[in-house]
Amino acid sequence: MKQVKRDAYAKINLTLDVTGKRPDGYHTVKMVMQTVALHDDVTVALTGEGGFRLKNNLPYLPSDDRNLAMRAAKLFYTRTGIQNPGTAIHIVKRIPVAAGLAGGSTDAAAVLRALDGLHGTALGADALCEMGLALGADVPYCIRGGTMLAEGVGEVLTPLPAIPDCHVVLVKPPFSVSTAEVYARMNGGNVSPRPDTAGMLGALRAGDYSGVCHRLYNVMEPVTGGRHPEIAEIRDTLLTCGADGAVMSGSGPTTYGLFADGEAARAAYGALKARYKDTHLTTVLRGGV
Repeated sequence: MKQVKRDAYAKINLTLDVTGKRPDGYHTVKMVMQTVALHDDVTVALTGEGGFRLKNNLPYLPSDDRNLAMRAAKLFYTRTGIQNPGTAIHIVKRIPVAAGLAGGSTDAAAVLRALDGLHGTALGADALCEMGLALGADVPYCIRGGTMLAEGVGEVLTPLPAIPDCHVVLVKPPFSVSTAEVYARMNGGNVSPRPDTAGMLGALRAGDYSGVCHRLYNVMEPVTGGRHPEIAEIRDTLLTCGADGAVMSGSGPTTYGLFADGEAARAAYGALKARYKDTHLTTVLRGGV
């Protein structure tokens, strides 16, 4: 039995702007994405027994086609025309679920990369990203990783200089948010204020950590935070604990803080972990995955 293990990394949004709504109903975005070291373990095996199997360490997660990783495996065989010899997927989840961290998308990306390696198809990142887009707008980014400007519906990716090294404290409060519902309340992208995306790009190109921290902004935070004031409380606590900047990621509800000072990051982690079980201390991950 051949098998490989892939690390499936979480992402955070340094900026997130919703710029409009297309006739097909999809929203267009302009956002700066960053990979962090927090990851799920995704193991894919070719069993020789036919069929598809998926297991994970969280019993409440689906193991059928409702799971994006399962759909990724089936899509790989459909697109490549390879006969499935039997594919078993095992996922150890560490990334919080339904949290704005692309947990499902990154697992799907890891499955596509694993099957590409197991079958020796050498499709390359461009072809894998095109395949991944059929699964979800975040999947192409998760295939490439690193620091990226994402435009279109999230699939138009431009590599950016890596963010300066820093620590990240991620806090997911004990509720989940529907991305579709948040988009539905975005008024077609007619929002204000907007992030200073140009300034963020300039700060990254200059290696200006302080400039990055001062430009963290997510247009979805007022929408999600309007219904869940706990998000603002977490952000304020992170800043009080010494974060150099803090903001909600994706459609939420995870809120994170960036710390240049490792000791301050560990102290913030300890303070928030005592209140929120789903609190994680990690670092930014420079370069692709």
